[in-house]
Amino acid sequence: MPSTAEQPRAGRTPRRPGDRIFAGASTGAGVLILVVLAGVAAFLLVEAWPALTAPAGEIPGEGGVAVYVWPLLFGTVLSAVFALVLAAPLAVAIALFVTYYAPRRIAQGLGYLIDLLAAVPSIIYGLWGFTQLAPLTVEPTRWLAEHLGFIPFFAGPASATGRTMLVAILVLAVMILPIITAVVREAFRQTPRLHEEASLALGATRWEMIKMAVLPFGRSSVIGASMLGLGRALGETMAVAIVLSVSGGVTVNLIGTGNPSTIAANIALQFPESTGIAVNTLIASGLVLFALTLLVNMAARAVIERRKDFSGAN
Repeated sequence: MPSTAEQPRAGRTPRRPGDRIFAGASTGAGVLILVVLAGVAAFLLVEAWPALTAPAGEIPGEGGVAVYVWPLLFGTVLSAVFALVLAAPLAVAIALFVTYYAPRRIAQGLGYLIDLLAAVPSIIYGLWGFTQLAPLTVEPTRWLAEHLGFIPFFAGPASATGRTMLVAILVLAVMILPIITAVVREAFRQTPRLHEEASLALGATRWEMIKMAVLPFGRSSVIGASMLGLGRALGETMAVAIVLSVSGGVTVNLIGTGNPSTIAANIALQFPESTGIAVNTLIASGLVLFALTLLVNMAARAVIERRKDFSGAN
């Protein structure tokens, strides 16, 4: 009889060379991502340090880095959050329609169209917003200023060109819509078939089945997709730079002539003509955007982990 030490351990199977190579490659890819992320953070911090330690009078605007970045940060958050508020519910509705309501041929066509919209370059969206969408919003924004001017978002006076924060928000919403829709659609498709059939067998309608089985199962994916779209909106550059008529300042008026810029658009517009400390100031604003995006992703991850135990997936 072989000794106990010579017997293979129960439940342990030898790993094949292919498994070892795949595990090593996966681990290396994860470590590489962290290294690149740390390298980007170090570069931004080193290049922004002269602006962070410089006297306030040497910073463009002569108010210091905080005064320079604050309006840009406000415009970035304002445009991205409003774009997400418009795009996320519509994306969930489109994903539900494509997955559970549309006929198969129509659903396939809509799926291809959504994937195609995600591949359109941002500069195309910017040109569309500048040449087509902005002129169409002139009269509606005048009506909003006349009848809903008591709301701070529509205080007016309305812009005569249509190059307002409202148009930038609409363009960003259209840009992030296909990204959120594609992710949420695939998540809804992963809903266990037995959950759907059990709900219908108990007498639930199609909407009740979706509410009780599909939405709880895909809740974490909806949150993750929304944060992915928010990250895209926070870092969008060319579309906002083309559409928005920037005048600086901090305001929540979405239809007026005074519009705060965004960090990414400001860097793209100002960097070619900047020298010296002005370049370091722009990089400092990029460091703020990097930190903001990192915080958003960390918050989204925390929400997903917190909600995972209460989702229908478990």
